[in-house]
Amino acid sequence: MAVWRYMELCLMHPQHGYYLSRDPLGREGDFTTAPQVSQMFGELLGLWAASVWKAIGSPPVLRLTELGPGRGTMMADAMRAMRVLPPLYQALSIHLVEVNPVLRKKQQATLSGSRDVSWHDTIDDVPDGPAIIFANEYFDVLPIHQAVKRETGWHERIVEVDDSGKLAFGVAAEPIPRFEVLLSPLVRAAPLGAVFEWRPDTEIMRITSRVRDQDGAALLVDYGHVRSDVGDTFQAIARHTFADPLKNPGQADITAHVDFQALARAADDLGARVHGPVTQGEFLTRLGIETRAMTLMAKATAEIAEDIAGAMQRLVGGGRGGMGQMFKVLAVSEPNLTSLAGFADEAPKAEA
Repeated sequence: MAVWRYMELCLMHPQHGYYLSRDPLGREGDFTTAPQVSQMFGELLGLWAASVWKAIGSPPVLRLTELGPGRGTMMADAMRAMRVLPPLYQALSIHLVEVNPVLRKKQQATLSGSRDVSWHDTIDDVPDGPAIIFANEYFDVLPIHQAVKRETGWHERIVEVDDSGKLAFGVAAEPIPRFEVLLSPLVRAAPLGAVFEWRPDTEIMRITSRVRDQDGAALLVDYGHVRSDVGDTFQAIARHTFADPLKNPGQADITAHVDFQALARAADDLGARVHGPVTQGEFLTRLGIETRAMTLMAKATAEIAEDIAGAMQRLVGGGRGGMGQMFKVLAVSEPNLTSLAGFADEAPKAEA
């Protein structure tokens, strides 16, 4: 089967799929996302949403939507920050797009007492109206296609059973027709054996069409690259350690890096305005994470203050364990929003 189908089955099989059967987050799970690192991440995204709400004319109802909301931590932190603007908080209609029943229960517990929260299987089910959409570490788990360059052309990469009865990578016998004409000169010049990855534009088209036609913006945060290029990033994570993606199907998180140039191109082709991408470190710094960290540290014990400083460094820094350089941030908005916080010198003050 093609790599994309293998990935889809490992993650979303109704009975054995990784994302339909467990809570993969946190120290006891397989990986940690930015909202688990620090409350500052969600709070700053809440302030970013507040600035967008003002920019689109402060509509009386705002569909604040998150795709793949984990345990609901980021949404809870964002909503707490948005309480500083009572008119905005009263305008919120919260929508979580989540297919994992285990995580839905945890989201319900996290957001218990919050007003007007609804759950959906897809973004298409979210009611019409002005919207702000968060997608943090969402695109990296969408299935990818892979093609391998051979002398005969680009062949779809597949997963097959080898002579020893184990899963192994292979390539389809026939090349993909006219595939090369779709590629950039950089990719076309790649050496034999190179791997090119791509995702269908379906999901970014859904998001883009929503904010383009009904007012608002979407914020996409994920790890990946800013330029389309060759490279095999298909990987598995189990217990915070890299694992073989062909072993123990359905028991590990399988992901691939996000091609932000492809996302930006698809959104631009649909007539939306694209902002970024910028690195997560740059984005959070522009939103005022240093000010927010100092505010929290001033009210904390020395031990907790040290933890806050460490969390900020992990969110904005590079190097081993740092998310600030590997993670990128891209925003897509309706065409008239010419400037958004975090992508320009202006930034909301982090006083929540």
